[in-house]
Amino acid sequence: MIYKYDGRGEKCPVPLVKLRLLLKKMQDDDQCIITIDDTGSINDIPKLLDKQGYFYQKQTTEIGIVEISISRTSHTSKN
Repeated sequence: MIYKYDGRGEKCPVPLVKLRLLLKKMQDDDQCIITIDDTGSINDIPKLLDKQGYFYQKQTTEIGIVEISISRTSHTSKN
């Protein structure tokens, strides 16, 4: 299953809290794609993912907008 969360316009800690809820739902083969534009969240979310051992790819899609693809397994790589 692919979970999607568009957190554009939401300020920290809202995107982080919502992501934690999605991560709890994820199974081994699931993926989560989040889109965020809050500077605090852009910095804090990768730290959380590293700490909890998730694999992710982070890319800037537009100026100030970041998309992070997250999985439990290594079919994506840390960026």
